[in-house]
This record gives sequence, C-alpha cells and structure tokens, in this order.
Amino acid sequence: MTPRPPRLRLRSSAARSAAALVAAASLTAGCGAIPGLSSDSEEPVTVMTWAPENTKSTNAPGVPAMAQAYARWVNANGGLNGRELKVITCNEHNKVSGAADCARRAVDAEVTAVVGSYSQYGRSFLSALEAEGIPFIGGFGLTDDEFTSPLSYPVNGGQVALMAGNGRQLAEHCQRVSLVRPDTIAGDDLPELLDYSLKQAGRPAAADIRAKEDANDFAAQAAKALEAAGAPESLATTLGVEGAREQARKGCVTAALGDRTATFFDSFRREREDFQEVRVGSVAGSIDQTAINRGGGKSGVYEGAYFTGWYPAAGDARWEPMRKVISEHAFNDNRIDPADASVQNTWIAYTVLKQVVESLGDGTVDADAVTQALNDGLRVKTGGLTPTLSWRFEDTIAVRDYPRMVNAHVWFQQVRGGQLQAVGGTSVDMSETLEQTI
Repeated sequence: MTPRPPRLRLRSSAARSAAALVAAASLTAGCGAIPGLSSDSEEPVTVMTWAPENTKSTNAPGVPAMAQAYARWVNANGGLNGRELKVITCNEHNKVSGAADCARRAVDAEVTAVVGSYSQYGRSFLSALEAEGIPFIGGFGLTDDEFTSPLSYPVNGGQVALMAGNGRQLAEHCQRVSLVRPDTIAGDDLPELLDYSLKQAGRPAAADIRAKEDANDFAAQAAKALEAAGAPESLATTLGVEGAREQARKGCVTAALGDRTATFFDSFRREREDFQEVRVGSVAGSIDQTAINRGGGKSGVYEGAYFTGWYPAAGDARWEPMRKVISEHAFNDNRIDPADASVQNTWIAYTVLKQVVESLGDGTVDADAVTQALNDGLRVKTGGLTPTLSWRFEDTIAVRDYPRMVNAHVWFQQVRGGQLQAVGGTSVDMSETLEQTI
C-alpha cells in the first residue's frame, strides 16, 4: 500500500501561538537550558504520546511516563542528533472523544509524530493525523486501524499475532482449551486465530466464551470455562478427586480481556475447586508480572501459566538499556513498570523515532521528513527486542486485513516460581499462520 502524500499544514499565527502555549504546558523538558544541548542547537523535535489514565477501566499511565523519561535521557545526552526532544502527553480517558481530542492537540501543536501511544479508538485519532500527514509510530496495536493506515508504523503484530501464538503454545500442553474474550467486534477475531493454531496441532477448536469487557465479576464465565476445558464441577463425583484432578490437568483456560483479565482470574480462583486444576494462559496487554505478583506469586492462580508476548521476558538482558534509563531518569516514578508491555512498547517506539531523526542528519526534521524516511526503507534495529523493522511495501507481511504489519514475532513464556520466564531462547514467527487465517 503506497502512503498518500501528506497535506500541507497551513496555520494562522494565532493558531501557532495557541499551540505553542498548549505544548509548553505539557512538555517534559521544562524551562531553561537542557543538559547536554548547546544554546545554538537545532529546532526541537516535538512529538506527542497519549494513553488512558485515571479511568474506571483501562489505564496505561506507564506509557506517557516512559516517554517523559526517554526525553530526559535523550536530552541529557545531546538530544536527537543535537536536537532537543520535547514530548507532549495527553490523557485520552479511554474514550472515543478523548482519543479524538488528543489527536486534535497533536495537530494544533504541529508535532513531528505521535509515538508509542495506547488507545482502543484507532479510527477516532488516525483520521485527524492522516489529514495532516502526521505519522503514528509504534502504537500499542490494540486496533485494526493501526495496521491499515498508510501513516501508521506498527512495531508489533497486535492482538492477532498474540492469539495465534498463544494457540500454538497451548496446543503443546492442552487437550481442550477455553477462551474467555471480550464480547466486542475486536474480540470476534480472536477465536479464529487461536483455533487455527490449535487445529494445526490436531487439537479441537477452543470453547468461545464471551464476556462484557467492563464487568466486575466473571463467575459465570469462569464456570463455563472450567466445564468446557474438561473440568466441570461434577467431575469429582464421576471420577473421584484424584481422577478428576488428573483429567482437569489436560485442559487449559486462556483469557484475553485486557485490564479485566486479572478480575476474571480472581473470579476463576474463587470458582475453582481443588480438583479443577486446569492450567491457565494469557497474552501481553492482559497479564504482566505486576498482575502475577498481586495474584499471589508462586502460590497464586498464575503459577504455571502459559503466556505469549510480543517481546522477550522482562528479565532478559536486552531490556537493560531501558531499565537503566528508568533508573536514572524516571525519578522513582512508580507509574513505570519495566515488565509492563505498554512501557516496553513505548521504549521500542521511541527507539524507532531516535533512529529516524538520526538518519536525517542536518536536514529538516518534520512530519513529512520522518514519513519519507520510514517509507524509503529505513531499517531500525532494536537491540534484539524485535526483528529489524522496515515499512516498505516489500517488507510488510501478506496479511490481507493488516497490510501495515511488519513484525509477527511472539515470545513464549511461562510463570515459574511466581516469575515470567522465557520458554526457548528465540521468538516464534507467526506470519504464515496470520497469512492463512486473516
């Protein structure tokens, strides 16, 4: 797909002044000289990062916090090729209107790019960005729109890659699988992807159990999931406790409910009898190390769980540069959890931005220049956290409904001793599965 030429952005002086005031209120750099930058530095590179914060459902406060820490680190070390990095943050409130408002702020501030952001409402913000030619780099991959917009440059394979990967991982261990997923349009894609991987291994399709994404109790879904996985409450009566326990261990329950996944597994834990020892699974964006710790660690419901993520386990040495930046520049900001997939994704997105700006040398750095560099085949290396990334047409994966996807790799992990640990030393490429299913 060839990106359309960005439109010229014409601004009145009043609009420019207003945008400058908005940006100044939100920029991470603050006032005064920036350490590591000379007073005659190039014009700053201004970008925006948004995510929901302080809502009753989905929250990702680590996303803007990571962006701010990244900017402090870059500016303390000479900036982006000598240019100051300024980050405007925006709370999209997990609302359609909030996402649209953040996009309008980005347009008004004439940002160079929107980087590493998190939102469920792709169409609400991408239309505004496309109209002004502003690239969207490294979104969290929650929406299909992030994989279709010509100005979107995704760094992961979205939920579809995770579910296809989770199916392959579970197929090695589970005779029967129950999938608990949101009763939404986006959720409707998940069973097909999971089932394809299961069927490739000779396993039956998973039981598809839908749930309201904003529910506070999932007892009914937990009971259905246990029964469909081969561990109904009546099993002990039929087989005896030990027989029921042995039978239950052959089944698995996997859940992909975003922020509500932990709530589901809390209901699951209360609903499950001792003999219903089915194994559990989940994916990035639904469960992370923090949720595992809160769920009881090695004595909790997640022990032994099969987990599929976009990136290596949080303890992997390849994350050391990110951990160092957090340690030295986040100032004990407890919003940032280095094990959080959204924080990791933001780090990778800013890694892309840094290499794009560096590739431009002493030339102009604006939205058009960044878009052109990405479209011309710049190859971005992320220190082994992803394959080398490039967004030319010939670099995209042949996934019909996701034409902008360039990375379908996933990593298998398992909870052992209360900690997410890598299973195998390499990522698994799900491109072929995605090409054949969607």
